[in-house]
Amino acid sequence: MIALKSTLTKAACTAVMVACALALAPGLGTADTPKGDPEAGKKIANDRKLGNCVACHMMPDAESPGRIGPPLTGMRARYPDKEKLRAQIRDATVANPGSSMPPFGKHGILTEQQLNDLLEYIWSI
Repeated sequence: MIALKSTLTKAACTAVMVACALALAPGLGTADTPKGDPEAGKKIANDRKLGNCVACHMMPDAESPGRIGPPLTGMRARYPDKEKLRAQIRDATVANPGSSMPPFGKHGILTEQQLNDLLEYIWSI
């Protein structure tokens, strides 16, 4: 009886430790969970007072798109690693110091949630 009780206690402790590790480690086990809302991101991309991506980029369903930056199409093929696309949106000058794209994250132009939403939308087109 004592050996069984000891085994149960070890199993219970292991379960508690795993639960604590998952709770304390941001993002652990949530790689497949989207961080943003693509519909909200589309609004940000087209909002001339927020992301204003449409001012410089051609995009699907965009009203009066710009032609300064590359067209935003086939983004998953161009950025198979979503984090590289996030880095580009956050601060394009890291990869290209001469970029005229505003550093949306670095300068706090967009909130983290807005960046997540925009990332999900841009990556979906």
